[in-house]
Amino acid sequence: IGFAIAANRAMKHASEVPGGFQNVVEMIVEKLDGMIHNVMGKNAVKFANYIGTIFIFILISNISGLFGLRPPTADYGVTLPLGLLTFTLIHYNKLKHQKLSGVLKGLCEPISLSLRLFANVLSGTVMMALVYGLLKWFAVIWPAALHVYFDLFSGAIQTYVFCMLTMTYISDAIGDD
Repeated sequence: IGFAIAANRAMKHASEVPGGFQNVVEMIVEKLDGMIHNVMGKNAVKFANYIGTIFIFILISNISGLFGLRPPTADYGVTLPLGLLTFTLIHYNKLKHQKLSGVLKGLCEPISLSLRLFANVLSGTVMMALVYGLLKWFAVIWPAALHVYFDLFSGAIQTYVFCMLTMTYISDAIGDD
């Protein structure tokens, strides 16, 4: 939220030649838009806000483990609504752009998105809890490497996979209009 407020203020006073923080904000927006456009093509404009929002939410949630917090995505109560939102969006677009037979085919595919995200993030959280629980005060420096893997690398990969599958499912639901 703090980053979003700062980005909003920076963009209200944006200059023609960006510098510092404005560069970072513009780079994030351009990379997300590029990723969405490469997968969704002409439909990217309609879904850029949704995909960008879930991408940033999931990434920040997964990285929160670096700060000693339990990632929200390690709770199925967080990942299930993400899967249900995507499920609804996909099937709304299927009904809008395809026949009923296309909607009935593969009805529950997107719900597996929430299970994949939940299980992968929770497993990293459990692994770190085991390391700290078993080693207690010996776990001072070297678990940082495990945090980099479980929180940064794995979290970023899970974010990317969730968003790519969401975009692929939505593009498939829309078809070749």
